[in-house]
Amino acid sequence: MFIASLIARPGMLDPALVEALRNARGGGAVTWLSPDEAAEFPLEAMPDDLEGLRGSIAAQADLNVLPAANRRKRMLLADMDSTMIRQECIDELADEAGVGEVVKTITARAMNGELDFEGALTERVALLKGLPESVIAKVLAERIQLMPGGPELVATMKAAGGYAALVSGGFTAFTARVAEMVGFDENRANSLFVADGVLTGEVGRPILGREAKVQALEEITARLGLSEDDVLAVGDGANDLGMLTRAGLGVALHAKPAVQAQAQCRVNHGDLTALLFLQGYARDEFAAP
Repeated sequence: MFIASLIARPGMLDPALVEALRNARGGGAVTWLSPDEAAEFPLEAMPDDLEGLRGSIAAQADLNVLPAANRRKRMLLADMDSTMIRQECIDELADEAGVGEVVKTITARAMNGELDFEGALTERVALLKGLPESVIAKVLAERIQLMPGGPELVATMKAAGGYAALVSGGFTAFTARVAEMVGFDENRANSLFVADGVLTGEVGRPILGREAKVQALEEITARLGLSEDDVLAVGDGANDLGMLTRAGLGVALHAKPAVQAQAQCRVNHGDLTALLFLQGYARDEFAAP
């Protein structure tokens, strides 16, 4: 048995669209998780033309079809930049260093899988050499914004007994603060080297990238006695694909095209609360952060 999930921006999911899709596919009764925002219905089999269906309603809603069994996951494994926060931290630091446009171009290409992540990160960090360490606190205070729905996502999963881990190809100076703000149980990221109060332009080794995120998935599930099927992973970049394809539920959130093409589920219309709808939570079940 499968569940067809439709999610749109609040107030934008047309009931007629949901009913038409259900009727065309012979689905079961529609359940509304949030009025005019999120609905779902059961299907006997995975549609063989899912991509075509998705494309036909892409301007109106996200369509995902996922197994009905074990929907509510017991662990959240989340990327940080452009996933749990709106920004890319290294791009914000680069703006302060006066090399913003150069770094943003490299970041975009790396996240789309066009560049080797480790090499791209090393190149970008080198451009930050000489930047005062105090700029990190300034960027955190003035530039970093949480992605909408993140605190509700973490609070709801933890209220149900779940565990939340933030794993980033960014930097511990940012993940530690974001993890505290959102409510994550642990965080992993790269370390920026500092000497005499300024960034040296070097990053600690080994660099946490795609394989390290998979390693985090393996290590944390083993420690908690969970299976990979118990994990919900979310990210937006090519370096997230390893964990997205290994987790029981992998979600590409407002992701690069190459990432959406390979992830099990995609969210382009909703915020992070869409990950709760995908697990079958109704809006009135969300926990307060």
